[in-house]
Amino acid sequence: MSRSGYSDDCEGLGLYRGRVASAIRGKRGQQALRELADALDAMPEKVLAADSLINVDGEFCTLGVLGNARGLNMTPLDPEDPDAVAKAFNIAPAMAREIVYENDESLYPWDWVEVEVCGPLRRCDRRMITVRVDIDPELLARARWQHMRKWVTDNLRHGAPSKENLNA
Repeated sequence: MSRSGYSDDCEGLGLYRGRVASAIRGKRGQQALRELADALDAMPEKVLAADSLINVDGEFCTLGVLGNARGLNMTPLDPEDPDAVAKAFNIAPAMAREIVYENDESLYPWDWVEVEVCGPLRRCDRRMITVRVDIDPELLARARWQHMRKWVTDNLRHGAPSKENLNA
């Protein structure tokens, strides 16, 4: 089971995807996304961690970045409990699960690379083989930041009032 709580059980998937879309489009969801975009842009080092709100190196996941920007004490939060995390961040549980899924599981920590085989081969052997290569964790953390920043931008409604406009 992942931190997002998603599983391979597809029963009610259409209804659930509707809840995710509604949570993201809603007032609280859009406000959280605007805050998240500002917090991601303000990060001095553009890297995101996976599997926890904050890791031992002091790197945050996407929700951790939002919590840090809001000044939340994330120590008592169990990152494996999406409902408690959603309540602490004042967002819908479906949105919390979706953000965690996109952060933790949308990028593979490996890549497939073609390698040429040199040396004596039988006539039926292939000269090129495909092997799985692990991606450097630093590169993956930077790719995760880029992916999540794009995800936030893609889900922000254009023309939605910014924080400055809400206070005016």
